[in-house]
Amino acid sequence: MEHGHEIGSHSLAHFAGLTFNMDTLIMTWITMAIVIVLAIAATRRMELRPRGWQNFLEMAVMYLLEQMETNMGSKGQKLAPLIITLFLFLVVGNELGLIPGFTSPTNDINTTLGLALMIIVIVHVLAIKNKGFTKYIKHYFEPYVPFVVINIIEEVAKPITLSFRLFGNILAGEILLLVLGMLVPYFVPTLWLAFSVFVGIVQAFIFTMLSISYLSNSMQDGH
Repeated sequence: MEHGHEIGSHSLAHFAGLTFNMDTLIMTWITMAIVIVLAIAATRRMELRPRGWQNFLEMAVMYLLEQMETNMGSKGQKLAPLIITLFLFLVVGNELGLIPGFTSPTNDINTTLGLALMIIVIVHVLAIKNKGFTKYIKHYFEPYVPFVVINIIEEVAKPITLSFRLFGNILAGEILLLVLGMLVPYFVPTLWLAFSVFVGIVQAFIFTMLSISYLSNSMQDGH
């Protein structure tokens, strides 16, 4: 592997004719490691009255399970590990860039688009499995045959909007935090930092809830 020079704020590496953003790869690995450690820490010593991270994790998990039950019914329980892991990865990944010396893996469109495409692929696989291939293809031509173009455009737009929403908010937040830190007194960046923490959690919820919505459509018998 040959390490390339710095382009902008990204360290690139070239291998087998491919270019890799090492900042994103390293931060993604760190995010996964943090998620694993926090999950173990939150479940190792369970308390009847949860505190700290265990309290946040329990509330988030219960809320997501309720949403999956509401939107997917009993079938949604099979997807609980995926949804919960996705949410935790997004929360940690979104906030990682607020730590000096770190960047958020979700400030890279490749990460958010990859996550969005993963969800969309699972949606289509589940749709074919639950509805059958013929019925699945047929719904693209409903309610009228000319609607096939509109339906296909809608499917293509899903991963694009899902990924760009998350990418844009996280990247903009980190850029503004950096600019404010250079231009204004210390307390203003601190206030923006607190707001960015809130935005990171909200964006993780939005991405996860939209994923639940898309997945629930693939598990229903109707359109």
